[in-house]
Amino acid sequence: MRTSGLIHFVHGKESGPGGSKIAALAEVARVRGWDVASLDYSHTVDPAARLAQLLQACAQVRAPLVLVGLSMGGWIAAEAAARVGAHGLFLMAPALCMSGYPSQEPEVPAARTEIVHAWGDEVIPCENAIRFARLRQCTLHLVHGDHRLNARISLLRELFGAFLSRCTASDRDLIAPRQRRAR
Repeated sequence: MRTSGLIHFVHGKESGPGGSKIAALAEVARVRGWDVASLDYSHTVDPAARLAQLLQACAQVRAPLVLVGLSMGGWIAAEAAARVGAHGLFLMAPALCMSGYPSQEPEVPAARTEIVHAWGDEVIPCENAIRFARLRQCTLHLVHGDHRLNARISLLRELFGAFLSRCTASDRDLIAPRQRRAR
């Protein structure tokens, strides 16, 4: 069976590769025909070291690649997106516009970037996500909840499924005009 591509999950600073949000979204991805990967970054809290690990893991990926990041993993996924030619980017409570990170302004595929952030995030102010999304004109979902978003897993599944559908639909839109011209 042909897959849609690979979804690489990047966990947060204090979580792991098999956390509840990653497990829930990986299930959504698999049902839609995507392969999934989730590396363990817990050996370091250095965002630059985690970024290097992700870049190395994605270096040989030739299929469409979607990066999904949570908190610190959101910064890592956003920073890696342009470097690895990510097809899409789905970020949850990303550590964007935060001091202590090697860069503040990662390039992202704006048309295929969606951010979910909680109004009540006590770790990363939602204003950071608002600013980042506004400057790049990405889709932003502000939801009731806290930094961990654990109470919003069913909504995250719904938003992620819709995001993957839009990514797939936009692929068809890009391919269809080329096929029409070839006739």
